[in-house]
Amino acid sequence: MSEPSTKPSNSLLDNLPSQLSTLLFDKGREMRMDFGQILGRAGEPTLAVYFPLTGFISQVAGMEYQKPLEVGMIGREGMLGAHLLLGIHTAPSNAIVQGDGLALEIPSKIFVGLLTQNHKLNTLLKHYLFVQFIQLTQGCLCQSFHGLSSRLAKWLLMSHDRARHENFYLTHQFIADMLGVRRSAVTIAAGQLQDKNIIQYSRGYINILNRVELEARACECYQLDRKHYKQQLNLSD
Repeated sequence: MSEPSTKPSNSLLDNLPSQLSTLLFDKGREMRMDFGQILGRAGEPTLAVYFPLTGFISQVAGMEYQKPLEVGMIGREGMLGAHLLLGIHTAPSNAIVQGDGLALEIPSKIFVGLLTQNHKLNTLLKHYLFVQFIQLTQGCLCQSFHGLSSRLAKWLLMSHDRARHENFYLTHQFIADMLGVRRSAVTIAAGQLQDKNIIQYSRGYINILNRVELEARACECYQLDRKHYKQQLNLSD
């Protein structure tokens, strides 16, 4: 993702004809997303879809007696609720706000109606859904074969892309839960990045000081995710 503009926006909505994009805004409402807010639960009905404008969302999977694991991240490049295109009205995973911000919320019943009436919207979101499938597959490989240091760098870059500013709030425990590791391991890995003046961490707030070096330390999955997004949706970075 490139440096964000000051105006709240969503890349999917921006890629639609202006009349259709305006219609979506008219049918929904801009809402405030707060850190930790739950927007959906796995197996429960999907009551609304969300297009983040400034904030971002984690898609989280979990098992009984096991800590949660992040399986996807959604910011201003995407939407939460794309599974409705498949005719499935139950959420595949939990959805938790990871970064404060704004989102366009549209009731599911209204959104499904718009899908049936607008070929452009339907086609665009099918491509986006395919990107999500690719990223989920890549995420499984990353979790299995890449070390924590490179995965942490990738995850911080993904968060930075969607945060729209250099400084964002993330606790070590939250990061550990999302990466499926112990908090102590994140503390060590993040401390190494801070010692190299790549990031600055204080009281839960992370500031990216050297993005170039952070990209150099991230695994190749970060660039692959960006490549797949650009190829499938033909959108700017």
